[in-house]
Amino acid sequence: MSRPLRARLSARALATNFSVTRGHAGSAQVMAVVKANGYGHGAEFVARTLHNADGFGVASIEEALTLREAGVRKPVYLLEGFFESREITVAARHGLIGVLHSESQIEMLTASDRPPQIWLKLDTGMHRLGFEATRCAGLRTELESGARARVTGVMSHLARADESDPRATQVQINAFSQATESGRIRRSLANSAGLIAYPEARFDCVRPGIMLYGSSPFALRDAASLGLLPVMTLESELISVRACRKGDAVGYGGDFVCPEPMPVGVVACGYGDGYPRHAPPGTPVLVAGSRVPLIGRVSMDMITVDLRSTPKARVGSRVVLWGEGLPADEIAARAGTIAYELFCNVNPRVPRVTM
Repeated sequence: MSRPLRARLSARALATNFSVTRGHAGSAQVMAVVKANGYGHGAEFVARTLHNADGFGVASIEEALTLREAGVRKPVYLLEGFFESREITVAARHGLIGVLHSESQIEMLTASDRPPQIWLKLDTGMHRLGFEATRCAGLRTELESGARARVTGVMSHLARADESDPRATQVQINAFSQATESGRIRRSLANSAGLIAYPEARFDCVRPGIMLYGSSPFALRDAASLGLLPVMTLESELISVRACRKGDAVGYGGDFVCPEPMPVGVVACGYGDGYPRHAPPGTPVLVAGSRVPLIGRVSMDMITVDLRSTPKARVGSRVVLWGEGLPADEIAARAGTIAYELFCNVNPRVPRVTM
């Protein structure tokens, strides 16, 4: 590993975040959401570390089979259901649980000779995926009476649980509760924000995602205040320190002009690695444990930083782009995005090193 950039992953932090999640979940089961390769952390690493989870949520059958091939035997849920009828047979063979959200998926069930285990997804207000909530009981009867599927659960998704105004979320909770109150069946509604802010949304199973990885689901509450630890630390080194003169323009477009003689550090990390290209000047970077500002434009493989406040920085000095000591949520906010995107955008060329 010659280039110094790496994503260091902490199993201890992940386990701690899971404990925090369990504390909020009460008696509800915990389905750890590991789609998008464990939010960029590595689905196998996350599933292996969270062996006490009650199940795992993924977006596709390919993601599910990766877990099965890695030896994960816990329930795995296909949160977007089946995309082709042939996937139903594969899901049944591997004990995967499909989430049905559309009529076209129901039609696919006729092509299967082995009734799969499924959960129904209801639309309670997000208006993205799901059947009308009022159809819940009828759909269950239709699917089970024809032995087309074994309906073992019902879920929906909260659209605004991260907001301070609770009204929209409460409408969704009430709609879900009313639609599923008759009949014994497992129910799941709460995501990370819902799990923390709305105890009444826990039901039988919760589906945490971002909180497991150490970021806050709320704009106005930081991760540390929730007891969460960063799992991913994106770190690199200074590969050059230039003694620039007053008036020197740094980087593409010469956007930053040195106001005085100053040391400029070059870090081996850029948008080709997943660092946000639109991170503005002033975005903090940790160099040898001290905060310094980003200057100039983010390049494909490099960024430049102002080292005037850290005169002892040298080639080889450790750099943290986000993670321990520098929350990903803060960097995401500076770049006008969210930590989810930062994590998922870390390029496969960046080595993941588990600790």
